[in-house]
Amino acid sequence: MAMVKSDIEIARAATKKPIYEIGARLGIPADQLVPYGHDKAKISADFIAAQTGKKNGKLILVTAINPTPAGEGKTTTTVGLGDGLNRIGEKAMICIREPSLGPCFGTKGGAAGGGHAQVVPMEDINLHFTGDFHAITSAHNLLAAMLDNHIYWGNALDIDIRRVTWRRVMDMNDRALRDIVSSLGGVANGFPRQGGFDITVASEVMAILCLAGDLQDLEKRLGDIIVGYRYDKTAIYARDLKADGAMAVLLKDALQPNLVQTLENNPALVHGGPFANIAHGCNSVIATRTALTLADYVVTEAGFGADLGAEKFFDIKCRQAGLKPDAAVVVATVRALKMNGGVAKDGLGVENVAALIEGCVNLGRHVENVRKFGVPVVVAINHFTSDTEAEIAAVKDYVAELGAEAILCRHWANGSAGIEELAHKVVELAQSGEARFQPLYADELPLLEKIGIVAREIYHAGSVTTDKAVRDQLASWEGQGYGHLPVCIAKTQYSFSTDADLRGAPEGHVVHVREVRLSAGAGFVVAITGEIRTMPGLPRLPAAEGIHLNEQGYVEGLF
Repeated sequence: MAMVKSDIEIARAATKKPIYEIGARLGIPADQLVPYGHDKAKISADFIAAQTGKKNGKLILVTAINPTPAGEGKTTTTVGLGDGLNRIGEKAMICIREPSLGPCFGTKGGAAGGGHAQVVPMEDINLHFTGDFHAITSAHNLLAAMLDNHIYWGNALDIDIRRVTWRRVMDMNDRALRDIVSSLGGVANGFPRQGGFDITVASEVMAILCLAGDLQDLEKRLGDIIVGYRYDKTAIYARDLKADGAMAVLLKDALQPNLVQTLENNPALVHGGPFANIAHGCNSVIATRTALTLADYVVTEAGFGADLGAEKFFDIKCRQAGLKPDAAVVVATVRALKMNGGVAKDGLGVENVAALIEGCVNLGRHVENVRKFGVPVVVAINHFTSDTEAEIAAVKDYVAELGAEAILCRHWANGSAGIEELAHKVVELAQSGEARFQPLYADELPLLEKIGIVAREIYHAGSVTTDKAVRDQLASWEGQGYGHLPVCIAKTQYSFSTDADLRGAPEGHVVHVREVRLSAGAGFVVAITGEIRTMPGLPRLPAAEGIHLNEQGYVEGLF
């Protein structure tokens, strides 16, 4: 039996074209690309501005069922579909997020696709890439430093150090930094206070970079960041500390989207990287808008399952950016559906149609939810070699009963040749005119009611519980004029509920909101539920233990 190549071996064997050739296919002149080596480049702000007002292509969202250890392959399907659309003669681009170093060295791995459906250079994209995450980390921590420095030099703004809300960030999973006491060591080091770190992808600066329309919008949003409160409980903004200008300078280049290519030399924009379980989980608005002016079809993804990424894509990104998606793809695997039906990971290779059908309720819930936003949907069955004909037929029959179609896709093994059928179906849906997109809730509803609508409609929760302090905080923000903002619910990605072990499609569970955070610059209110953490920890056996350079100087173990 032939040895199956790893993702990194397949990526390393790719024949890449110079990035100027990829840009030329899109009509981007060489002098409007800022190269980072031969195979990646940023698109200039001037070129992007010149595309304003051009006709937009069709926007396709790729989302998925709740992730399981069995694997789903959402990014792989996004990349494969982009290649497939180009294969059938359409002008298509993909827009995905940049991976965080935390998962790369932790447990999840990278986010550049897999098999024969990848974006390259895979090692660069999964590591430092063009430095965007470092710029975001630096801008965020500059604000933190200026805040503590202002307090040290007399605190002219009368900041109550008990009510400082701006934490620090780093792009790594490090549970030891979740809660810390800083400025110990005496008078020269400032005023001791409790604080902590979040992972960079949870930073409001990350969300702002992903939602900003241009550099001016970026700087305004940075100025709108609330870092804490005075003794009279009025807000302190980043602009009060005069930090917004310097932060924008650090982010000037990071705001420009990154152009790379797929294994089949099709164009891809990889830009921004918020997690969908603790942030809004979408690539940048600038990248998506730019792609829509350059291609007839733009395939983008939203993080984790549709209960998180798709809901936030629709209710936050599309709402703020005025985007109207034309079709959606829900990715599922036979293996993951069997796990939702109660099969243990080591038993997934054995045919079990009964468990598969039981687990299909998770897929059915996601299909139903996407339709609530007025977007037509198709299911992609991401093929594994262990799938049997009976299992594949069972999924297709289940989805047909929902009034939708499930299509078997072999892009991991065969690249674009394995996903042509899905590409044709996506074109059919996008051109059908069926899309009647609308967000789930209206702007004017109270914040707690918005949280309740998402919990009931998307999670099928029976109730939402909060402490009085949370309700008072939401009411206070409404009184300050922030009640119109959408909500961004931080929740485990593994379940519709807040219990990570509750698979399938649970009903009537309780969603407890334990904390709320106002992201005034990004333009949403974060509601933190259950045990979700904004600074993850490394697993018992982190992926970093298997990552190294081989004798030829190539990276090994990165996936």
